[in-house]
Amino acid sequence: MGQCWYPQPSQAAINAYCQLTPQEASTKENLLQTALKGNVEAEKDYDALVRKHAELLQRCRNQTWPQEQAIWLRLYPCDVRPGSIDAVLDRIVNKGYNTVYLEVFYDSQVLLPPNDNPTEWDTVVRTPGAENVDLLAETIKKGRERGLKIYAWLFTLNFGYVYSQRPDRQDVLARNGTGQTSVSYVHDQSQGFIDPYHPQAQRDYAQLVNAILKRQPDGVLFDYVRYPRGTGAKSAAGQVKDLWIYGSASRQALYDRALNNKGRALIERYVTQGYITANDIVAVDNLYPEEGSPLWQGRTPPPNEMQSTASARFERLRYELWYLAVAHAAQGVVNFLTMATTPVQRRGLVAGAVFFPDGNQIVGETGFDSRLQPWDKFPPSIEWHPMSYGICGNPSCIVQQVKRVTGMAPQQVKIIPALAGLWGRDYDKRPSLEEQMRAIRSAAPQINSISHFSFSWQEPDIENERRSCQFNI
Repeated sequence: MGQCWYPQPSQAAINAYCQLTPQEASTKENLLQTALKGNVEAEKDYDALVRKHAELLQRCRNQTWPQEQAIWLRLYPCDVRPGSIDAVLDRIVNKGYNTVYLEVFYDSQVLLPPNDNPTEWDTVVRTPGAENVDLLAETIKKGRERGLKIYAWLFTLNFGYVYSQRPDRQDVLARNGTGQTSVSYVHDQSQGFIDPYHPQAQRDYAQLVNAILKRQPDGVLFDYVRYPRGTGAKSAAGQVKDLWIYGSASRQALYDRALNNKGRALIERYVTQGYITANDIVAVDNLYPEEGSPLWQGRTPPPNEMQSTASARFERLRYELWYLAVAHAAQGVVNFLTMATTPVQRRGLVAGAVFFPDGNQIVGETGFDSRLQPWDKFPPSIEWHPMSYGICGNPSCIVQQVKRVTGMAPQQVKIIPALAGLWGRDYDKRPSLEEQMRAIRSAAPQINSISHFSFSWQEPDIENERRSCQFNI
């Protein structure tokens, strides 16, 4: 009886993109549905077919570019239903993917069981009767049975709206020079960015990462490794009060970069006022007449600086203070990422960062993209995942984004471009995934790993049903 449930798979069951034929996929889906009704023989045959498809996928990906092909996935409370994760992962295998980037922390929610959630955030699953359901651990287990690597994908500096509303966490939030937090600054009013220098933020996040690592994913990807971005003129930072360095911890850390009293006094005036004047320089000279040039980390004053007038020194000092503040803001992002990736790498797991290729660009003569995403300073020991989502009607702008990253990255960095789109057709003014991948392979042949955003784009009907189902445990 077991022999008649499905045809023996063969290499011919897979196309040039390691995708299973519709017949193979349908056979597996029917077996799963029958097995869920309690048919023991169907369950055996389904398990056998899952193993066979895992072998086929591994063999095909070993022989087919890209060797690693990943997809981004979000789970929902509805996925606690028997067979739901199996069905989703089966479809991912059917499409030729061998890696899944599973979203485990986003929008003030974490993909941990209610009864085993030591973090500061609520759980994704809050359905009565599902208090012990561990969707993360279950997906890792079921993924490996199918030959899939499962990465945990986390928001990083964006702790979410609910976190931002907590009375006991107001001091943890990032603030700009007008006292704003990201909740009022970002147009969707749902993003809660934190001050990366704040020890409470670091403790809360470390607790989250450690809880995720207990589930032993194959890797961890960190997203939102940046500051918020406004719209219009707010999309660029051109003066110190535009920077997200006015949280108490960040501000104190900036002041502590001073190496003498003059340096500290000038930094404090610059940050508080939003500028300095020649009169500020005179005032600081008079406050500390025993000191020479104002000093702070990274500053090498020109010879005989103090023999010049305050007016002559003003332009240089104003310019240097601006770049000190920008560097301080950027270093906060890098430090927080390093803190987050360290426990991952200590366990011998892969860590990676997701970023916008243009998130570190200069705007105008001295301005910067307000996200201040210094990905070119990210650790070279982690994977770099540039979101190459350019829209220009053809792959050229997407390739340009990828080449910007390959041109700036140290040679040893593994670069895995994230592409947005659909198989077989253009979507949202983007070429098909096949066309994008061919263009990247031609322009950057050293790249051997690609990811696709996202499962929800490729399977909108299934996504909507899983997001809004009605069921009882």
